[in-house]
This record gives sequence, structure tokens and C-alpha cells, in this order.
Amino acid sequence: MFKKILIANRGEIACRVIATARKMGIATVAVYSEADKEARHVRLADEAVLLGPAASRESYLVADKIIAAVKQTGAEAIHPGYGFLSENEDFAKRCEDEGIAFIGPKHYSIAAMGDKIASKKLANEAKVNTIPGYNDAIESAAKAVEIAKGIGYPVMIKASAGGGGKGLRVAFNDKEALEGFTACQNEARNSFGDDRIFIEKFVEQPRHIEIQIVGDSHGNVIYLNERECSIQRRHQKVIEEAPSPFISEATRKAMGEQAVALAKAVKYQSAGTVEFVVGKNQDFYFLEMNTRLQVEHPVTECITGLDLVELMIRVAAGEKLPLTQADVKRDGWAIECRINAEDPFRNFLPSTGRLVRFTPPTETMWQADTAHKHGVRVDTGVFEGGEIPMYYDSMIAKLIVHGKDRNDAIAKMREALNGFVIRGINSNIPFQAALLAHPDFVSGNFNTGFIAQHYAGGFRAEDVPHDDPDFLVALAAFVRRKSRERATGISGQLPGYGVKVGKDYVVISLAADGQHGYTPVHVDEFVGETGYASVTVGEKRFKISSPSRLNDIVISGECNGQPFTAQMERGSAKNPLALVVQHNGTKLETMVVSPRMAELHQLMPFKAPPDMSKYVLSPMPGLLVGVAVQVGQKVQAGERVAVIEAMKMENVLFAAADGVVAKVLAAKGESLVVDQPIVEFEK
Repeated sequence: MFKKILIANRGEIACRVIATARKMGIATVAVYSEADKEARHVRLADEAVLLGPAASRESYLVADKIIAAVKQTGAEAIHPGYGFLSENEDFAKRCEDEGIAFIGPKHYSIAAMGDKIASKKLANEAKVNTIPGYNDAIESAAKAVEIAKGIGYPVMIKASAGGGGKGLRVAFNDKEALEGFTACQNEARNSFGDDRIFIEKFVEQPRHIEIQIVGDSHGNVIYLNERECSIQRRHQKVIEEAPSPFISEATRKAMGEQAVALAKAVKYQSAGTVEFVVGKNQDFYFLEMNTRLQVEHPVTECITGLDLVELMIRVAAGEKLPLTQADVKRDGWAIECRINAEDPFRNFLPSTGRLVRFTPPTETMWQADTAHKHGVRVDTGVFEGGEIPMYYDSMIAKLIVHGKDRNDAIAKMREALNGFVIRGINSNIPFQAALLAHPDFVSGNFNTGFIAQHYAGGFRAEDVPHDDPDFLVALAAFVRRKSRERATGISGQLPGYGVKVGKDYVVISLAADGQHGYTPVHVDEFVGETGYASVTVGEKRFKISSPSRLNDIVISGECNGQPFTAQMERGSAKNPLALVVQHNGTKLETMVVSPRMAELHQLMPFKAPPDMSKYVLSPMPGLLVGVAVQVGQKVQAGERVAVIEAMKMENVLFAAADGVVAKVLAAKGESLVVDQPIVEFEK
């Protein structure tokens, strides 16, 4: 077994590999860029080596620097994680040539599966179901239309070297096939330097289901059940679960056996994933093979009780797999939510900056620990007070739960999301909460078009209907009553002017447009020592008990005998007197006041926010790559104004209306904050 390994990655996956290495008694070496010098993976590793500047192409993607770090530290093996160099056949070959163990498949397996056209031919030879299509590079748009007609619409036009949604179009007719071929070819040429395009049948109502396999160097390959990954936004996975609520035992076995056949055909050693598209009638077809560890591997670890990183390390060290196919278990149900640094209410724009608060829910399962089950696990590479840099992907953490069945896992995940505190940046937690509550998700009736279908116009606050909005009102009144009780104990109060508690309140639901709601509530049976009160809202009665302290952001307890977890904060950006309640993805900003104060509040004039329509504002924190206009220039609606770069994505800002540029308020190369003005137009 290795004595020391180097992890050629960053963030949560680097921390994940360190956890298993530590369990196995293996020393670890971290590598880092200048932007990551204070990162969590650097702190956790036994040694750390600086690679270079923040940009990946100057640090994490430079093979020479990583090989040099291995030699400098005396590491015997490299774990590449996922992304970066994990599926780079040249890097794997270089490691082999240098006598360094690559904790992943052999270079020839990566090469065979890395090319979508070649991998499909191999799959055909291994008798794996493949989607009907034309598997050679297509030379022209006209030929593409002819092929599409022959296969039958709808068809999928794909770049051979594609990935991450680039170089991919669905065509339903000749016109779309013609345009889609040209667009895919251009995208593929620009993104991958490879403009080969192929066409295949588009499976309607498709589900994305993948089989986890593991092979060793002794010819053994097994499959570890499947993962359901159909909840995707723009071809990026959002929620993953294992097993799938859709496929039958017979389909699972057939898919698993085909995945193993394909892995054996390329002499696969290590953990890998064979991705299938599954139609509404459980007809399944090979998509591609990911020759690395997947982001969503924890859900498989939960239901099988196996540490996939440990299996990868043992296989790379030449050991045989410690189990056979008959030994593979399937226990309970696991769900993973990807917690990303993005603002779901601003079309998921990246959100970078300092994590002012980062308090995940209490963990009862841990990385590299397969003994603890049916709980909550958090895989992360960040910590409170740390920075979310603009140079890398947007993932903050992976939240994983394991339940006895699917409904139990969904309930556990909703509670875990309620207790996940992230402040300083925006996260997609409200969106995840909405997905988990959606009836089609709960019933298992969904496919890869789920998010596009239900959130076609983007995601808004009203897309998160709360199970019981009156509960939020009652909770705000409960917390206010507790704070009033404490205020009565403040010393030095003048006789006759002391704090009076009272039982009747009005909860004012504050709205940005001034259309506030006023809800009378009555609080009685209050017992401060046990944190209990009965709160009446209209015809409803909420018996709430909570041991949480007033300064706790996360409050937990019971309401009418049912457990709950919510978040409560005093003060907001606009109102220092507000009580802000968050529960099940819904955020309610309130003021809890006496009935007389509520009467006076209704008489207050509404101050409208300033008109910012003459400005182009930065929708996110990021780097201003360029400004396309200058003072005095006439600009038409829809014309390009500026480009901002954040988290490996370029975001183009366009003029909302015709106008003349009055001022350019930010310069190229400047780091921008949210809503910072870039250009001002004449009014």
C-alpha cells in the first residue's frame, strides 16, 4: 500500500480523498493555486505545494508542475479527483511512464471512452444498447439534414468531444437540424478544438440513469447499483439519488450487466460510471462512460456501505476487489443536493465573496465512514470566513442524506436544508427546497426536462409555496414573545415605564412594494423556562416548543407535536427591526408589534426605491472583462454593453432600452460587486 499520495485537485473532492487516505494511514500532499492558499484542502493535508497563479490553466491544469510536486514530496501515487486532469489520457500515460501510480483507470481506457464516437462503436461491439444514429463525423450541414431525416425526428446533434452541455442541440425538423449542426460545430471548435459532429435519435421523456462500476487489475468488474440523475438544469445535475424510483429490478440487472461488459471490453481498472438514457418504457441506451470518480458518488456509498475512494486506492495499489457481485448491497435510499454559490432569483448567476456564516446541519454520517447510516453527511471544501473565489466552479458543498426509504430521505433532506446556514453569498438552497417539495418530484414522475418544464421563466420566490404560511407567522410571534419576556428582566427600568409583555400582537409581513400584510396573533400559555407557547393565528392554533436561544440562527423544536427546523434572524438590509423567518425554502421578512403600533405603521408613507433604469448594473460579483460602449455612443436595446467573468463563465450584459451613453463608471479589469453601476445612460 502507498505511504503517500498527492491529490491533483482542490475543494470538496480533495478534502474527500484526504478523509479516506487518513483512515488508511496514508500521508497526503495537497496542491494549490495562489487563490487557494488558505483553502480547506490545504489545511487538511500533511503537506502542500504551490502550483502557480489562480487561473486553472496556470496551476491545476499544468501537468509538469504536478509531476514536479510528486517528485519533490516523494509521493508514490496521484489521485486526480474529478474535473481538471482526471480524464486526461496524456496525463495518465505520463504518470505511468514516470513510475507514479495513477489512482484511476489506465490511459488506454480513458482514451477509448473519452471520444464519444469511438466509445459508441466499442459499446456496439460489446453488445451494449446504443441509441440509433450515425456514428461517424458528418462533413456538412446538408449531409446532417439527410441523416436526421433517415433516423427520424427528433434527433440530437452532438460534438464528439463535447461535455457540460456545449456542442449539443435537439432538432425537430430540417431547419433546426441545419442550424443546429452549424452551431454545434462552431461551439465544439471554440471550446474543444475538435469540430467533429455526430447525430443520434433523441429519446423522448428521457431519464438520465447511470451505473457505478469498479474494476481491478485482475480482470474483475462489478456494478454497484444505479444513480438517478435526471434533475438537471442546463445539462448540469442538481439532485441525485440512489436507487432510481423508476427502473425495475430486471432493468437494473440488464443495465448493470451491460455496464460491466463495456468496462471489461476496455480492461477498466478503478471506479467509473456508465451513463444511460432511459426512455419512458424503460428502453435504455448507452450515453457515455465517465472514467473517474463522480461528484455524486456519496449516494452510492450510502446504499452499498462501500468507500469508493478506498476501493480506487486499493485497486491502484494492485489489490483485488474485496467483494463479488453477489456481495453488493442495496440498503435504504440516499439523496444528494449540490449546494452552489449562485443566486436562484437572479437566473442562477454566480455569487462569489466571503462566507460570513457557514454552518451546515449536524452531521451523523461522515466521509470515509461506512459504519454510520440513515443520517446526514456534508462534503465540503470551504469553511466559515473563507472566500468563494471567482476562478473555479460554484459548488460550496454536497448535502447527502440516507433514509430507510425515499419518503424518509426526502423528509430528512428538507430538514437538513432548513438547518443549513450560509450568509455573505447567495446559494441555491431555496431552489433545492422547491424541487424537493414539488409533487412530481415526490411522486418520482420526472425526466431530464423537469426543471425546464416547471421553471421555464426562471425561478421566483412565489415558486416556493409553503405548506402552511401561518406557521411562519406563528414562529415570528413566538420568538418575539420570548424576546419581550427577556426584556422584562433588564435592570434599571423606571417604575411605571417597564417593558410590558402583552398577549396580542400583529405580525406585519413586509413586502418590497409596500403592500404589507397585517396578521393579528394571540400568544398565551407562555412558559419561558421550557420555551413553550400557544400561538393563535386566525382559526389555527400552533403549540410551539423550542429550547433554542434567542441569538441562535437555527431554531428547532416541535409544533403541534411535529419536529421542525427553521432559521430566524433579527434585522435585514432594509429594516433593523425586522424578524426574518426561513423555512422550507420560503423567506418571510416580518415586524412583530403591538396592535396600536400596527395601526400607526399602516399610516406610514411608502418610499419607492430609486429608479435605476438608466444604469447597467453588475448582476453578480465578478471581473469586468470589457466595456463595449463609450461616452456619447448611441446604443440600441439588446446591444452588447459589457462582459463580466465569474466562476469560469462569461456573462454578457445587454442594454435594456435605446439610449445614449452618459458615463462609463467602471474600467476593464475592475472587480465588481452586485448591483455596481457600470454604464449610465442619458435620461
